[in-house]
Amino acid sequence: MKGFFSKLSQSIMLPIALLPAAGIMLGIGGSFTNPAMIEAYNVGVLQDGTALNSFLQIMTAAGGIVFANLPVMFALAIAVGFARAEKGAAALAALISYLVMNVAIAKTLVVGGMIDADTNTVVLMGSHYSGILSSALGIDNTLSMGVFGGLIAGAITVILHNKYHDAKLPDYLGFFGGSRFVPIISAFAALFYGIVLTFIWPFFGAAFGAIGMALGELRASGLGYIASFIFGIIERSLIPVGLHHVFYLPLWQTEIGGTAEIAGEVVKGTQNIFFASLATGDFSQFTATNFMTGKFPFMMFGLPAAAYAMYSLADTENKKAAGGLLFSVALTAFLTGITEPIEFTFLFLSPALYYALHVPLAGLSFLLMDVLGVKVGMTFSGGFIDFSLFGVLPGVTGANNHWYFIPLVGIAYAFIYFFLFRWYILKFDVKTPGRKGSAVAVVSKQDYRNAKSGSAGGDDSKAVAMIEALGGEENIVDVDACITRLRITVKDGNLVKDNDYWTQELGARGLVKVGDTGIQAIYGAEAAGYKAQINSKLGK
Repeated sequence: MKGFFSKLSQSIMLPIALLPAAGIMLGIGGSFTNPAMIEAYNVGVLQDGTALNSFLQIMTAAGGIVFANLPVMFALAIAVGFARAEKGAAALAALISYLVMNVAIAKTLVVGGMIDADTNTVVLMGSHYSGILSSALGIDNTLSMGVFGGLIAGAITVILHNKYHDAKLPDYLGFFGGSRFVPIISAFAALFYGIVLTFIWPFFGAAFGAIGMALGELRASGLGYIASFIFGIIERSLIPVGLHHVFYLPLWQTEIGGTAEIAGEVVKGTQNIFFASLATGDFSQFTATNFMTGKFPFMMFGLPAAAYAMYSLADTENKKAAGGLLFSVALTAFLTGITEPIEFTFLFLSPALYYALHVPLAGLSFLLMDVLGVKVGMTFSGGFIDFSLFGVLPGVTGANNHWYFIPLVGIAYAFIYFFLFRWYILKFDVKTPGRKGSAVAVVSKQDYRNAKSGSAGGDDSKAVAMIEALGGEENIVDVDACITRLRITVKDGNLVKDNDYWTQELGARGLVKVGDTGIQAIYGAEAAGYKAQINSKLGK
């Protein structure tokens, strides 16, 4: 089960990786076309009807289309991520499945007389279900399943693909065999499970809606900070096994994270509500950010301060090497909110330092942001780029989002992290990078360039060494990567070298074994480059 969810987390990172670009478009376009901002600052070149205003409106629409179509992107991502071969054919089949599924749902609702036009609700077994009708890729009056719809279509498609991608048909049907057979059988399957979903999804939708309403009532009662605290604790606790994406995605993208009516449409999910608000200028809906805002103080300030604490305790002769490593991971955390490289720097050295200090402080950060009414959204993580675009910029253009509490709390967090980390490292004699002769895992700029380009040389031998450390070519089933990790499936996890070998010999930040066959090697931004190299060596 761990291996499955690890693979799921890896797959959904593909569409999530699109969100920063789309979010930047929405952030800039939505803020600078906001009438309140234009009027407040009297910026003539941004007035409605000017060339710049028109361009920014187009930019806003371009960013919005990504968020509007995340479900189909998830369908494609699941197919690509789980397909054992012919990944392109799997993606095409997933797209066909998603379209047919939604058409089947829409037509079943119509021919079954299940839509009450007066109330725009779905009628099933005498009960009315509101807020579950939507449009998808031009298909009107289908069920609003959010990313779950994409996950269902992608999952069923990939099961069929892995079973039939090499199917052999009689000679007279030979043209339709192999990978061409998959979209055909996937379309027929989608026709039937689309009809079935029409009769069961309203119940699931109602259940998810009830969860969202409960969270909303908890927030309204003044106890929403408890939900935020628990969210922060769980989200950070799942980082080591790479399953945090699976945990927060339903809250960000479905009604479990709340619903809101924006510009006459019901929007579901914390992240979707935030960006719909940003795009329309309806800043009153910025309230739905309690599962995002808490990341900023500890990602931008706390963890970089922890890195400085580790640097301050490095041996004199190792300070330069330790500084190179720790400054780079601290800067990455501050700018982008990608914190896994720095978290894994101390996680494997002292799990208690991670779980006893860092995780509770992360949960407390979510709680404080909620109590202080800070409402700043993000694309996928809480770095300075997202803070500027989705906190400062909306704040100075009319949103009452209290963004200024983030640096104020962040500065306090910096001192707390610095002194707590120094105290813990000294008291329990943790050999952080460069301290008491401990190794400093440093990847040079040239290593990074070689990894990105797949060039020969030093990194060529490193890719070979990684393959050997994974138990050899015959032990490797699949090699993929997310933003910071190599994610590998092997036949026998016992043949894989241990964490010390990967960190000391191969420059990894750490190694996680998920179940018997799942391997995650943490490399930071270099992970994607190493994935390409290893697959090239394996002939994939």
